[in-house]
Amino acid sequence: MAAANRVLVYGGKGALGSACVHYFKSKGWWVASIDIVANEEANANVLVKLCESFTDQAAQVTSDVATLLGEHKVDAIVCVAGGWAGGNSSSKDLYKNSDMMWKQSVWTSTISSHLASLHLNAGGLLTLSGAKASLEGTPGMVGYGMAKAAVHQLCKSLAGENSGLPSGAVAVAILPVTLDTPMNRKFMPDADFGSWTPLEYIAETFYSWATGSGRPASGSLIQLVTTGGKTEASAAQ
Repeated sequence: MAAANRVLVYGGKGALGSACVHYFKSKGWWVASIDIVANEEANANVLVKLCESFTDQAAQVTSDVATLLGEHKVDAIVCVAGGWAGGNSSSKDLYKNSDMMWKQSVWTSTISSHLASLHLNAGGLLTLSGAKASLEGTPGMVGYGMAKAAVHQLCKSLAGENSGLPSGAVAVAILPVTLDTPMNRKFMPDADFGSWTPLEYIAETFYSWATGSGRPASGSLIQLVTTGGKTEASAAQ
């Protein structure tokens, strides 16, 4: 671990996570992936054990990351774990989908925030993954909307005084609309891809923030809106 800079990518085997692992590696960073499946491109992997207990999973990941890093600190923690599920309040899958959304977004974001309190360098970066849709009601995707709104709240809390983050560290949440992933293209083949945010754009943005370029204020919720293939990032009011 002699690299000058280090980053943890939570959800590092997903589409966006893989893009982030690849981009940071291309810049010479040491990259560790945290996911249920290993990312072969990463320098190291922490494998998350699936379980029904949040405290058990959190303890396992926290312990394994501590063992991996030892006395080393990281410069950034990028949490891009998540997923999507639809359904309104009458859906037969409401409970199942809400539970899945909570595990994929809130569990991972909470663990990432604790890892940041333990292992992030002073002045480091923590990014979380929210959703623009969750700035308002989401009647057609109740579980998803609730989980992402919780991530927004966590991000704001981490920016407050005595939040537990290291001195000068910044927590920022991205609020995309639709990401341009292979899975989304598969299930929405007739959509306007020009309105989908490229994964490379997000990876590049994280890298810029991690190196101090154009970094938003801590607690910022940054909307990513793509139109005609061009993405604009703006803080939610």
